[in-house]
Amino acid sequence: MADDRLLDKIQTLGDLELATLLCLVAREHCLIGTLPDSVDELAEELRLIATKTFNLTSAIVSCHSHTTLDEFATGLLVSASPRAPSSPPGSNLYSSSPYHIRQHDSHAQSSSTPAGPSSASYFPSGGPAIRPGAFSTRVGTTHTIPIPTSPSIGNNTTISTGVGGVAAAAASNSHSSSSYQQPHIANVIIAKDLDRAPRAVQIQALELLRTRRIFTRTSVQTAPKQFLFVALVGAPTGGQARVTPHLNDFFYLAHWHDPEEDGFTYLYDDENGDDAASTVSSQSVVKRTPSLGGTPILRSSLMPASKSDDNPAPLFTEDDISLLAQLTSKAHLSVEVTRYQMNIVSFLRMHRAVAGGVSPQATKHFENLAKSLAPLHGLDYVTPSLIALAAKKAYLHRLKIVESAEKERSMQWGSDVAAVEILLEGIGPEDIIEDVLGMVGVPS
Repeated sequence: MADDRLLDKIQTLGDLELATLLCLVAREHCLIGTLPDSVDELAEELRLIATKTFNLTSAIVSCHSHTTLDEFATGLLVSASPRAPSSPPGSNLYSSSPYHIRQHDSHAQSSSTPAGPSSASYFPSGGPAIRPGAFSTRVGTTHTIPIPTSPSIGNNTTISTGVGGVAAAAASNSHSSSSYQQPHIANVIIAKDLDRAPRAVQIQALELLRTRRIFTRTSVQTAPKQFLFVALVGAPTGGQARVTPHLNDFFYLAHWHDPEEDGFTYLYDDENGDDAASTVSSQSVVKRTPSLGGTPILRSSLMPASKSDDNPAPLFTEDDISLLAQLTSKAHLSVEVTRYQMNIVSFLRMHRAVAGGVSPQATKHFENLAKSLAPLHGLDYVTPSLIALAAKKAYLHRLKIVESAEKERSMQWGSDVAAVEILLEGIGPEDIIEDVLGMVGVPS
């Protein structure tokens, strides 16, 4: 069972943050739907969540009907920069996550660069260099070698200022700078309007999720250990937010974000903070008062206290995610609850309005999602209510509705077409899931 510290941090999370956390724990990916006019705001909100809550790099890829494979692959990359350590100093170097192989090579860990996962270049070591500006915005950068003012440091240490010493320093400085400038795949990829992208681009995204790597013109880019791909789709309802069938079935869960009811917590918080900072800055130019320097700027009263400047948002480290992954693998699923889960799957497949989508992959994700929800509620077992919640998230984007009343199952036995049309009018995946949950008996 998770400790109180971790449970307290989980209690402060919103729906988007919980969906992100569930995917990071299971090392899966998700589809998030919203109204078409709110796609840009939601993408920025997800970027802030990745940065502030999970301390992960992020990249927003804007897709359209003419997006090319090169544009998609290039949009996944970010320039490397030093990141704050996700674990406190002195913590265990070996990850305890059951979802990846532990690394026992201490030399490999000590020699790894802070630029993230390395990428094997298509060219050999003696081949042509990557053209300037291929994936970096810094073109023609020059490196300045600092010249020490004193030839000695300490008592017995000297620095050579000759040609050899300058050349060695230049080589070392160039190597260090190039390691920081090497682009790599971001930890969180936010693909806006992925449903509008050509089929070839969506298949390339599926290949990235399956193999965790992508080919560019000059290199093979490997996804980092903590990797999340979010397909952001604009649609009128949650059941209509979907992509290519094979890619759609690969997504772990789906979530519908209503901008009117749920809002954008981080985005509005940043805007309020920027406005307050601008006001304080303008007032300080006109008249400087002691109260401005001694009183902190208060953010929106709608925000929890844990998300203010003095109390930053809960930062989930890799150790926290690994702990939740361990607890997920140990979550107990009783026979009665398993029967309840399988009954839901059977009723979904046999529902008269369902034409498909209840795949074996969906059943696997259904069970794993229910187990992942248990430690988030402080439990080491799965309850029927968690099964019902997991069903709503696992099948929202998967269920296919029959196209017309003539293809409805009961028409084979003489049902009236007009009656079937009335029954199927306006029905969606959300209605089907609620209907099934109402029909299946809950174990006591």
